[in-house]
Amino acid sequence: MRTIQFREAICEAMSEEMRRDENIYLMGEEVAEYNGAYKASKGMLDEFGEKRVIDTPISELGFAGIGVGSTMTGNRPIIEFMTFNFALVGIDQIINNAAKIRQMSGGQFPCPIVFRGPTASAGQLAATHSQAFESWYANCPGLKVIVPSNPYDAKGLLKAAIRDDDPVIFMESEQMYGDKGEVPDGEYVLPIGVADITRTGTDVTLVSFGKIFKEATAAAEMLEKENISVELIDLRTIRPLDINTVLESVKKTNRLVILEESWPFGNISTEITYQVQSQIFDYLDAPIIKINTADTPAPYSPVLLAEWLPNRDDVIRAVKKVML
Repeated sequence: MRTIQFREAICEAMSEEMRRDENIYLMGEEVAEYNGAYKASKGMLDEFGEKRVIDTPISELGFAGIGVGSTMTGNRPIIEFMTFNFALVGIDQIINNAAKIRQMSGGQFPCPIVFRGPTASAGQLAATHSQAFESWYANCPGLKVIVPSNPYDAKGLLKAAIRDDDPVIFMESEQMYGDKGEVPDGEYVLPIGVADITRTGTDVTLVSFGKIFKEATAAAEMLEKENISVELIDLRTIRPLDINTVLESVKKTNRLVILEESWPFGNISTEITYQVQSQIFDYLDAPIIKINTADTPAPYSPVLLAEWLPNRDDVIRAVKKVML
């Protein structure tokens, strides 16, 4: 088993799929000549040429629309946004076209397209470049939403996303591209919509996903030293949501804490909280606690940013609270 960076796992997934299917192409800002804003497409222009690895102007609405339209002629595009903050300029194409083409055409036109790029905060990037959009896209029927937390999952799930006949939102993080992890040499594809129990436990269920999953893992390790057994679940896919894995875990532990890097109103942890309490309320021995960012735009100051973001200490306090 090799150890590679997150960006390398992304590049391998795209390259392997493009070798397999000549209808797949990559398009976005700086994906070609510059090898990707975060070097996630390094070497791809040299291998596949400028007709399949395409640099675009700064026009997210334009190249998102080109990508969606090209699916109707048999192509399977990968559209890279330099950040999903910029995807707001092209969100009309995603929500009103990509997500709805199959239904509006009576099933005549599937829309096999992947929109990928980083989401959420990435250090001192301030209010307009630090937003988490998972719940925005997960709210829209017709879209699948994937948020991996490590290189292994990133490669396997991106390959699955590229092969999927429906539009997929694939969300990464600037702060994860350099993360290293074990990735097999051979071919593998992970199923969309299946959560991963990364740590079994008996006292409390802890659910998270994406970049901030590292804080959940660190908290679980620290709690183990205090003889608190945490069952840790990485959702991996936000829509479809693998709620059954969460439900079965809570039936065992009787307690639930959810860590999510997003504003607290109307997010993924809110949905999980509703589903758990509505389906297995009698199994709960304590109220569910969800941990989110502060309900403000992201600050620029590193001191304020540290207060704004949830972290492992917040998780530890929450777990101890539900254990009372």
